[in-house]
Amino acid sequence: RPHLSVMLDEVVAAAAPSPGARVVDATFGAGGYSRAFLAAGAEVLGLDRDPAAGRFAPATDDPGADRFHLIHFPFSELEAALAQSGDERCDAVVFDIGVSSMQLDEAERGFSFMRDGPLDMRMGGDGPTAADLVNTSQPGDLVRILRLYGEESQARRIVATLMRRRETRPFTRTLDLAETVEKALGGRRGAPVHPATRTFQALRIAVNDELDELEAGLAAAERALSPGGRLVVVSFHSLEDRIVKAFLTLRAGRTPAGSRHAPPAPETAAPSFELLIDGAQTPNSAETAANPRARSAKLRAAVRTQAPPWPTERRRA
Repeated sequence: RPHLSVMLDEVVAAAAPSPGARVVDATFGAGGYSRAFLAAGAEVLGLDRDPAAGRFAPATDDPGADRFHLIHFPFSELEAALAQSGDERCDAVVFDIGVSSMQLDEAERGFSFMRDGPLDMRMGGDGPTAADLVNTSQPGDLVRILRLYGEESQARRIVATLMRRRETRPFTRTLDLAETVEKALGGRRGAPVHPATRTFQALRIAVNDELDELEAGLAAAERALSPGGRLVVVSFHSLEDRIVKAFLTLRAGRTPAGSRHAPPAPETAAPSFELLIDGAQTPNSAETAANPRARSAKLRAAVRTQAPPWPTERRRA
C-alpha cells in the first residue's frame, strides 16, 4: 500500500519551508515530508540511520533533486551530518518519531508481530538484536525493559514464561515470540490489541535506544537551528510525546509554578524556544479515517529564539 505521511499539511505549515530555506528531515523514512519541502523550494538534508531508506531518495531527474542530500546518520548526530553536507545552515528540523510503516511492513526487519521474520528490530543494522535481548538478558533487566519502554503491567508474568522457554530453545522468529507472549497472557479473548504489542514496542525501543536518541536529537536541533528556525515533532507514543513536551515546556520557560511536593524548577537559562502551538495538535477526522496509523499522532512545534542553547542533561532511565 502507498506510504502516507502523517499530518503532512500540518507539518509543512509548522516547518514553513520556503525557497532557499534549509530544512532537515531528521527521520527521512519514505521521504514524504522531504518531497513536500522540496516542492516549496527549500533545500533539504534528509537523515535516516536505516540504510534501506536510500531507495526512497529523489532520482537525479526528479524536481528539486539537486536541492536534496541524504546522509545515513542517526538524528542524534544532526550537527555532524550538517557539517558533512557542506552547509551548516538550519532553518527547520522535523522529526517523525518511532518505527516507520515500511519497517513494519517488511517481515525480514523483524519489527512486526503480525508477520514472521527474524527477531531483529535494528533500525541501523548494527548492535544487539531483539533476539539477543530476549535470549541473553537477565530476568530483572527484561522486566525493567517491558515495564519502562512498553508500560507492560504483566512484565513479570511474560518474562517468567520467556525464561522457561528459552532454556530449551532460543527465540529467533517474530511470530514465535508473539505467540509465546500471547500464551503467557492467556490468549486474546477478543482483545482489540494484540497481547504482544507492548512487548514488541519495548524491545524495539531498547534495541534502538530510542528515548535517549530522541533527547539527544532535540538538544542537537536546539544547537543547530538558526534564530527563527522551526522545530517540528510528530510522535505516536506517550513515552516519546512526554519527552518532547517536557523539552519544549522547559525550553519555552513554561515550567510549572511548583508546590510543596514539587518545588519550581530554577530558571537556569533564557527561553531558547517559543511555542508555535499550545499543547499538541492532532490529526483531523478525515485523516484518521483514511490512515489508521495517524490516530495516535501528536504534533508539537516551536520557534528558536536568539538565546543560546541550554546545557543538556541526559535522561536517567
